[in-house]
Amino acid sequence: MEVKNVAFVGLGVMGYPMAGYLSKAGYNTKVFNRTLTKAEQWQNDYQGIACETPKQAAQESDVVFVCVGNDDDVRSVVYGEHGILAGLKPGAVLVDHTTTSAELAIELANAAQSQGIQFIDAPVSGGQAGAENGVLTIMCGGEPQTFEQIKPVMDCYAKQMTLLGENGQGQRCKMVNQICIGGVLQGLSEALLLAEKSGLDIAQVVDTLKHGAAGSWQMENRATTMAEDKFDFGFAIDWMRKDLGFCLQEAERFNLELPLTKQVDQRYAELQQQGLGRMDTSVLIKALKS
Repeated sequence: MEVKNVAFVGLGVMGYPMAGYLSKAGYNTKVFNRTLTKAEQWQNDYQGIACETPKQAAQESDVVFVCVGNDDDVRSVVYGEHGILAGLKPGAVLVDHTTTSAELAIELANAAQSQGIQFIDAPVSGGQAGAENGVLTIMCGGEPQTFEQIKPVMDCYAKQMTLLGENGQGQRCKMVNQICIGGVLQGLSEALLLAEKSGLDIAQVVDTLKHGAAGSWQMENRATTMAEDKFDFGFAIDWMRKDLGFCLQEAERFNLELPLTKQVDQRYAELQQQGLGRMDTSVLIKALKS
């Protein structure tokens, strides 16, 4: 199937620019957002059509992309008389970029298959900057043939795309990603505290270490702002706690202990109680300072 018509459901900080890249790549693009004014704003910024329901966005689309908040948010736009599945034609593809549980990915795959629709779980990494610059990393689960079909479409906003196995494996890879981020931020927070107490220049330390084995995306993009006590941006800890919850649930299925992940999750919970839930995940350093 040649992909010409696409739809994007969910125009948050990630979905808004991602849908924009689809439009700029020449795809006939329809969008839906629960707040209609946001979809109308997108329609003014790009070439495309703002729709009043997910079903309307899905109708005549070859591929529908979803990027919303959590499992229940996904269900709210996929199911029901006004949902995506009510509008998608047989042979179309549903792609979920939301970070969800692996169980939901399998559920959606079964629901789609019953209607002759293909499904790919495709959570992303790279944050708002990655979406705006079209350089996201996409972790996919699903059938190889379906992945190859949509890969050229996602290429307009991706730096890296990988099929990791059957449905659910994309979400499980995203869980691994979030565990790694939490661990790096824990280590980076402790390191910065020592650097500050030692009287080191943080910018100089980062510029030195980023070229060696300690270098990371978090170090290059967050160390300086952490030292400057700036956190009002980026990926909110409210969302990170949601993601880490999936990680811990999945670990329980395999009787695994994830002590560092549990520790980081607990520290984020304490920060939420202090009213910092909308701050960037790098605010973890405040939990260590207190």
